[in-house]
Amino acid sequence: MRTLTGLLQNLSPQVRQYMVITGNYWAFTLTDGALRMLVVLHFHQLGYSPLQIAMLFLLYEFFGVVTNLIGGWLGARIGLNKTMNIGLGLQILALGLLLIPSAMLTVPWVMTAQAISGVAKDLNKMSAKSAIKTLVAKDQNNQLYRWVALLTGSKNTLKGVGFFLGGLLLALVGFKGAILAMVLMLLTVWTFSLIKLKQDLGRSKAKPKFSHIFSKSSAINYLSAARLFLFGARDVWFVVALPVYLTSQFDWSHTYVGAFLALWIIGYGVIQTLAPKITSRQSSAPPTGMTAFNWALILAVTPLFIAAALYFNLSPQLALVIGLLIFGIIFAINSSLHSFLIVQMAREDGVSLDVGFYYMANAMGRLLGTVLSGWIYQAYGLISCLIVSAAFIVVAALLSLLIPKQSSNELSSA
Repeated sequence: MRTLTGLLQNLSPQVRQYMVITGNYWAFTLTDGALRMLVVLHFHQLGYSPLQIAMLFLLYEFFGVVTNLIGGWLGARIGLNKTMNIGLGLQILALGLLLIPSAMLTVPWVMTAQAISGVAKDLNKMSAKSAIKTLVAKDQNNQLYRWVALLTGSKNTLKGVGFFLGGLLLALVGFKGAILAMVLMLLTVWTFSLIKLKQDLGRSKAKPKFSHIFSKSSAINYLSAARLFLFGARDVWFVVALPVYLTSQFDWSHTYVGAFLALWIIGYGVIQTLAPKITSRQSSAPPTGMTAFNWALILAVTPLFIAAALYFNLSPQLALVIGLLIFGIIFAINSSLHSFLIVQMAREDGVSLDVGFYYMANAMGRLLGTVLSGWIYQAYGLISCLIVSAAFIVVAALLSLLIPKQSSNELSSA
């Protein structure tokens, strides 16, 4: 820890804060990805149906919706450093709840632990994304895009590592051993974050009223709705349907499933960090709603391609793997575009209010996608999940067209 402290002291205050925020976010994401894979594989191994597994995440996603609304308001009142550290502390609590004897590890207990983890995850994410707005000069949109893309992409890369770690630890040390290792790691990171994170980060000058949690900006409302359908489109086939399909239809082992999905998310994260370079080939100007519309239409074709290959039995395993890789690349660009647009359009004072509202919609999309993933897969199969995914993406594309073409200052005052 002393060596890390010495390195941080040689950097500018903005970069130091960015690194502390990113490190905090990285550590949290690693455990979040591992926990998700542990729960899916462990309870599938115990004989739970896809819909039952999806229900384990119901409170996780529901409380993500609530947390983003309240968390944005809370961050503006008490500071993003506090909300970020509260999130990390709650994740430690959620993991600790899963260390009880196996006989007591009932579905309601796991759902409660997942609910706390959902609160923790969205407090942490909202704080990290909002904090970047406060560290970048108002007119530096290209730098803002790069920093947002780097934070988001690196986070998802580590989430992929977490997926792999979850499957590996389940095979090596079992469910409880994996949970204990993550608790000890997070306690170390939490201690460092409590000491080093700036005390007044993101605190609003005027204490916002609770009614301000709902955005009055039409641009942010349309972007939030597009985000809801975009992430619903991903999770409707990725969260439950895909891992169960790979295990049951292709007879892949838990470690193999965890490794494959981990590699997918790692690649997805790398592409997110490269999104500014990829989109700047079309235009040197910062992205707009039209940019998001174009990339969403490209994305919509991918699940339809996979569904057609599975329907006509055209090398299903190869088609699914290749299709998933293509989907990951294009989805990563879409996600980075959305992440930049919300940070750019958010108000300067009380940025977490707008970002919190936006990630509330993100959590709503995950909640919808998670429930549909279990239900549609169990009732109709993976092909139906993919068709619903394509339909959701088209809706997200159309909503992106409605985002007004205004400057960030005009949007902030809307």
